[in-house]
Amino acid sequence: AASTKFVEAVDVAIRLNINPKYNDQQLRATVALPKGTGNEVVVAVLCDASKEAEAKEAGAAFAGGEDLIEEIAGGMMDFDKLVATPDMMPKVAKLGRVLGPKGLMPNPKAGTVSPNVSEAVTALKAGAVEYRAEKGGIVHLAFGKSDFSVDDLMENLNAIVQSVNANKPPGAKGIYWKNCYLSTTMGPSIKLDLEQLVTKE
Repeated sequence: AASTKFVEAVDVAIRLNINPKYNDQQLRATVALPKGTGNEVVVAVLCDASKEAEAKEAGAAFAGGEDLIEEIAGGMMDFDKLVATPDMMPKVAKLGRVLGPKGLMPNPKAGTVSPNVSEAVTALKAGAVEYRAEKGGIVHLAFGKSDFSVDDLMENLNAIVQSVNANKPPGAKGIYWKNCYLSTTMGPSIKLDLEQLVTKE
């Protein structure tokens, strides 16, 4: 039976001592959350006909070439993530106007431009999420739902901490982590103890 109780997203906001205005202080990466996000991710793949079956087998809801590009150009946006093979990128460029504002433009850094479509689809379906530091050096991402166990949330959070550390921008100076807060969609935010969080490897 469907319960009417709303399952909230659990978010983390990490404030880093970086200024993304400078090229060497930008942070953009993808992290695979070991316990997933709790969301069903609908993936579309732009590839040539030889890879369509492989994309579908990996769990893509849509796979195609020029025909799918035309559908998207015409306003079909029934997906959360769009993967493209490198050879399709010149054709995908014309979708910039529709995809750009929604943050759906395939990008190698986000793992969404890849010659290996099944690997890319599997990673996205499994809970690979992209993050970036916004102005003020804040990284904000959802890493689970309020019905996850504490252990599962901690495992996801540790993966994020490790990824943020591993992708530290070359221009970051001094103390990298300023503070870190957890919140749920409707709940208050809770400050985390950085010493415990960041030093645990």
